Amino acid sequence: MEAQVIILVLSFVVLLLMGVPIAVAIGLSTWLTILSLGDVPTCYIIAQRMSTGIASFPLLAIPFFVLAGILMGEGGMARRLIEFAAALVGHFTGGLSYVSVLTCMMFGAISGSATAAVSSIGGFMIPEMTKKGYDRRFSVAVTTTAATTGLVIPPSNIMIVYAVVTGNVSVAAMFLAGVLPGIVVGLAIMAVAGMISMDRNYGGGQRASLRDVVRTGAQALLSLLLIVIVLAGILGGVFSATEAAAIAVLYAFVLAVLVYREVRWRDLPQILLRCGITTSVIMLLVGTSQAMSWLLAYENIPQSVSSAMLGLSSNPLVILLLINVLLLAVGTFMDMTPAVLIFTPIFLPVVIGLGMDPIHFGIMMIVNLCIGLCTPPVGTCLFVGCGVGRTSIAEVTRPMIPFFLAMAAALMLITYVPWLSLWLPQLAGLMK
Repeated sequence: MEAQVIILVLSFVVLLLMGVPIAVAIGLSTWLTILSLGDVPTCYIIAQRMSTGIASFPLLAIPFFVLAGILMGEGGMARRLIEFAAALVGHFTGGLSYVSVLTCMMFGAISGSATAAVSSIGGFMIPEMTKKGYDRRFSVAVTTTAATTGLVIPPSNIMIVYAVVTGNVSVAAMFLAGVLPGIVVGLAIMAVAGMISMDRNYGGGQRASLRDVVRTGAQALLSLLLIVIVLAGILGGVFSATEAAAIAVLYAFVLAVLVYREVRWRDLPQILLRCGITTSVIMLLVGTSQAMSWLLAYENIPQSVSSAMLGLSSNPLVILLLINVLLLAVGTFMDMTPAVLIFTPIFLPVVIGLGMDPIHFGIMMIVNLCIGLCTPPVGTCLFVGCGVGRTSIAEVTRPMIPFFLAMAAALMLITYVPWLSLWLPQLAGLMK
């Protein structure tokens, strides 16, 4: 087994260093490792595992949620949410930083994309904050870190991927479990932004009247209803998570094309193409990662890792801290989806052995890997944020450190307080 592990890890790392796309790197490293076994029909196994890996009904929700997110992103929702957030919190000291965080939380949840949140919200808020005297690097740091909360607050594609990988976790339970942790992360980022704003004397805007709050809230309500429709429909038994995704597409289409009229009919082919490209990348990752997961199980690697980690300490607090440190390291060089696909089968037996609920672990893992989206060298949100903010990674890294610490503190709270993740699923009767 040791030889196969070496081949798997070494080939995977070498392929990544060569710039091979991660889905291809996963597939090739798995193929080379299975080939070294000698007694397994390599091509047949890989093709079979990839085919069965993506032949999952819950995964059908992913292209629908991707399409709904693109429609919402292109449909003028960002501006309406910004106006609503400004009416609520824009008058506080450092009010624009609060507006940026709150809008990213709402828009990220609606679109299901952290990079879309950085691009759409940052494209407006970063220049506006700079014009009002905020340091540009601070503005980029706030927006970049806040955008990741949309991957924790439902609906979220990465939660669907996690549920499929585990095989026995409800997508609806994962959706509900992410609500409070997502708010906790957002509040932690707000707290740091507020302290920095007070220290630098970043002023707030004029307090909005109740009439303005109601007006902007009414304009933003139609966008926010998407979250309500999805969650209420799933929890009420009206439709499944996959059917909810299709409903989300219909709702986003009506809103963007017929109500707001900011997406034109001639834009739809390009939007569908973007959806197809994104979906194909995700599905290829799922397929190759499922092949790798089969290999890991065939070689009993998860059981070996579980025994080794439990042998290090019998203290659950220490083991969970160690897992978090390893995932934080992984997140600096690997995107969220492949990380969830690869490391869930490895670490899930460990945490189950500690008595941790798989739903709680899924939220912990997602929050952990969200931090990696903001860290060099491969943080996608960081790249987009620097591009939108017209600054460099070197310039913005230091201002982001307080926000990293805030997200890490929120992660520790989510890790060691299971109630934050499990209370809503238990309340809704989704826990066994």
